[in-house]
Amino acid sequence: MKEIKKLSQNKSIRTFITFISVIVASIMQAYVIQVFIQPSDLLSSGFTGVAILIEKITSTFYDFSFSTSLGMILLNVPVAILCYKSISPRFTFFSLLEVFLASFFLNIFQFEPIFDDLLLNIVFGGFLYGLLTVCALKGNASTGGTDFIALYISNKKGKSIWGYVFIFNSIILIIFGFMFGWENAGYSILFQFISTTTIDKFYHRYERVTLQITTSHGEGVMQAYIQKFKHGVSSVEAMGGYSHKEMNLLHTVVSSYEVQDIVELMREVDPKCIINVMKTENFFGHFYQAPID
Repeated sequence: MKEIKKLSQNKSIRTFITFISVIVASIMQAYVIQVFIQPSDLLSSGFTGVAILIEKITSTFYDFSFSTSLGMILLNVPVAILCYKSISPRFTFFSLLEVFLASFFLNIFQFEPIFDDLLLNIVFGGFLYGLLTVCALKGNASTGGTDFIALYISNKKGKSIWGYVFIFNSIILIIFGFMFGWENAGYSILFQFISTTTIDKFYHRYERVTLQITTSHGEGVMQAYIQKFKHGVSSVEAMGGYSHKEMNLLHTVVSSYEVQDIVELMREVDPKCIINVMKTENFFGHFYQAPID
């Protein structure tokens, strides 16, 4: 009964954190669009950039303006419907909530530009746009659009594909450059490069690390680890060079996002265990990637 209550409390805390992350990300997105992107005639990444491009095309070549906020919603909903089973209904819901809130905040808030300098808008805008995306992702949500596609493929392949997202965004910018001038398209590519680099720097879900655990309670640590996590673990009998006591040397490869939870679990079983975390450059073989939830 206590375990069920604890699980329910943890789920409520996680939902609250996700909700706060979504609100912060959506406010930041509306802020970056109004303060940095629109005054500099830039395109942001993903479907938001496509929505901005559609608004520019309709307002320039036709007698009406298809608003960015409406475009964000109409572009994201079909992709969310296609991807929600493969990613996670909960993740999809909060990602769509972020899109709707960002669209809503674009209509109710009026943020004033800070800089007159184009390069400052590109650098600060690109960094903040990447940061807001990371904020949503770390809260187990996203800014929708190409994030859905990127995370779907990344979860299948077990590695980051933000570089491919940058290529997709660059293709959109080529269309933008052909229609509205190459200078702004070039600046937008720089904006998106800074944004994508920021995401890659701070979002490490698909990075793998090797844990080397030295423990005198090898069997207990392995049992607790296997019950909670689905990764394999190998054990080698060893002897302490200083104490000359028998112990086990355990090896396992995990996602960098799981490290903190695994360390806490192992130290509960053996408070004196020694855990060495090493970056894994390449990994060949079966690897369990926890689904996004």
